Amino acid sequence: MPEHIPAVKEVGASSAPLLSAAYFIGGRCRAYNDDYMQCKTEAYGRGELDCLREGRKVTRCASSVIDDINKNCLEEFRAHWLCLENNNHQLWQCRRPERLLNKCVFNKIVCNPGRDFTRPTTLPLGTDACFLQGLEKVIPETPKGQTPIHLRDWQTFADNRLILKPNEKDVGVGKDGQDLLKKSA
Repeated sequence: MPEHIPAVKEVGASSAPLLSAAYFIGGRCRAYNDDYMQCKTEAYGRGELDCLREGRKVTRCASSVIDDINKNCLEEFRAHWLCLENNNHQLWQCRRPERLLNKCVFNKIVCNPGRDFTRPTTLPLGTDACFLQGLEKVIPETPKGQTPIHLRDWQTFADNRLILKPNEKDVGVGKDGQDLLKKSA
């Protein structure tokens, strides 16, 4: 790299943590990713030096997402990416830890703890401050009225098909509404 271009610190995560945080990175860093891809397209795929500025923005944005998740949801993040690591990066094998991570990210990073972010919302994009963070998890091309794959309580191909335990109405929430994940002191 030319000396006049300052170095940027790498993200510093392997494939499992990056896959675990992929939706959140994609959501928050979409504008930077689009700028970078547009630069590469306009340079006919050969814009390594021409697109360094845009690439550095993508790297800094992805690093900021990983840092935020590590600061606020380390336990849930680690459980999800270790599950991915141990299950050959098969997302459907890790829906329970994924749902716990999503819940933590939505409650601690994105919005206030009073709103339930484990269920789909019908608000149009941009009408809620939570969406402005860019961390709403949306699966592209999910048919209207169909529950997105990451919110289903039953997985067809997973080794452990049930995501919810018999006494839960959602992951970590009992049928009576009690938080089952609170650690007893």
